[in-house]
Amino acid sequence: MGSSNGLALVLVGALVMSWAQPGGAELNPIARGSATRSPVVARHGMVAASQPLAVQAGLDILKRGGSAIDAAIATNACLSLMEPTACGLGGDLFAIVWDPATGTLVGLNASGRAPMNLTAEEVPPEADGTIPLFSPYAWTVPGCVDGWFALHGKFGRLPMSDILAPAIRYAGEGFPLSPVIAGDWERGLRRFKDKPGYAEVFMPGGRAPRPGEIFNNPALGRTLEALVHGGRDAYYKGELTDVLLRYSAANGGFFSHADFERHTSTWVEPVRSSYRGHDIWELPPPGQGIAALQILNILENFDIAAMGRESADFWHLLTEAKKLAFADRARYYADPDFAAVPTAALLSRNYALTRSSLIDMTRAALTDEAGNPLAVDPAALNRPETTYLCAADASGMMVSLIQSNYTGFGSGYVIPELGFGIQNRGGCFALASGHPNRLEPGKRPFHTIIPAFVTKDGQPLMAFGLMGGDMQPQGHAQVIINLLDFGMGLQEAGDAIRFHHTGSTDPDGTVMTGGGILHIEPGLAATILEELRRRGHRIEDEGVGAYGGYQAIYRDPVSGVYVGATEKRKDGCALGY
Repeated sequence: MGSSNGLALVLVGALVMSWAQPGGAELNPIARGSATRSPVVARHGMVAASQPLAVQAGLDILKRGGSAIDAAIATNACLSLMEPTACGLGGDLFAIVWDPATGTLVGLNASGRAPMNLTAEEVPPEADGTIPLFSPYAWTVPGCVDGWFALHGKFGRLPMSDILAPAIRYAGEGFPLSPVIAGDWERGLRRFKDKPGYAEVFMPGGRAPRPGEIFNNPALGRTLEALVHGGRDAYYKGELTDVLLRYSAANGGFFSHADFERHTSTWVEPVRSSYRGHDIWELPPPGQGIAALQILNILENFDIAAMGRESADFWHLLTEAKKLAFADRARYYADPDFAAVPTAALLSRNYALTRSSLIDMTRAALTDEAGNPLAVDPAALNRPETTYLCAADASGMMVSLIQSNYTGFGSGYVIPELGFGIQNRGGCFALASGHPNRLEPGKRPFHTIIPAFVTKDGQPLMAFGLMGGDMQPQGHAQVIINLLDFGMGLQEAGDAIRFHHTGSTDPDGTVMTGGGILHIEPGLAATILEELRRRGHRIEDEGVGAYGGYQAIYRDPVSGVYVGATEKRKDGCALGY
């Protein structure tokens, strides 16, 4: 055996010893198991994201003395150029940060609000009663840029000129397109090619760039340079605002100067629930993070390890728990500044026990009805494209960050002078009178994008996330189950076969019929699928991109060594030094 393999065995032994924690499941993140590749192990810092060049840019920032936040912003800025199918300066951002200086987790909601000039009564609904998704009626103020500067102001070390330099350089000189992103780009043309400004920016030569072709976006480079010189105010109170508002006025939008001038990100306290002796953290509504916690709370009442992944009971149980959590998601999740969201009651153990008793292990539920958490605990009051990344530095700072346009290129409306498009997150609002998530001026919509974090005994263990609309809470729960119930390693936990249930009642008012559709990746025995069908599940094939895009970084609580994993279904990687 060579010396490098010997060192690997030493590291494995050290990590297994430090992660075997009394009173809870043992974690062995460095184990390879049946993973498609080995996890990445490094001492000083790590970045994991969905595009290798963006990851390298973030790692370079770490090597220059930047913080995990600096690295995350640099990576996200590059992704806004390299993965516009998922994210960009016209979208929103959420983050959870482990601050080693205070030994606490802090959360940031950097999502935008509905225009003050738009009311629900003015929206011409689709046939199903929802907001037209690819129209200015679905525009909300983009929060990403303010989120960058809020994070940087609190945790940054290097100047923004250094942090944004890689993205500015790539925007000018170009970069070769990676294959998964290129496929998403090509598919997006069918929907977006005729939207104002889209072809000018994203269809050089009249088509989508192919894998390996060089794509550049000098207009986006100039926008990033404006942020270097003018800060966040250049976007919300300056030259970039004026361009945005001219575009809005010319294309039927409702934005005003006041919408941008009043915009702020919000520092929030993450919420948690425990699972198998570990604390799982999400951000509170208007995001859907607590759906992941509700799913796990329900599942902790069952012996999942005894069921095993190769059983119909396992896949049936997970699907039914998801339906119950999503029924509550549709009924209660909304902007807490406008609606009373009973978060604590939804996360109570008594409520989870009550909900778990509704699961019939012999047949699939065909309807989903919200529970009444306040009656149980009266003291406590599918869109496939997003990008998720995480970063960690030598000080122990870790960040879990997610950023999105919502539906791929967002609304498809692109501002050629700025090099980016506008999100359509407002399509998540409901139009029904009295609904807590109803569109109102200045209100934040229900949000699908959710970062996550794991701690144990007050120590940071894992920044992780998984992109993909309504797949995200389902994916969060599956990763945690793989780690804590089945003892998988960090990479293996993301590689394992996933399910994706669609069709639950949505916060925009779309109601589940017939029990929805269960999608499971290839590889399960035919007998399991047959049994699931016998229990009433409608099973259909789904493209690989629908199962999410996972990234994760573990930190060993004894040695401080980082272990990174990345999504096998995407272009990305995890790199450390």
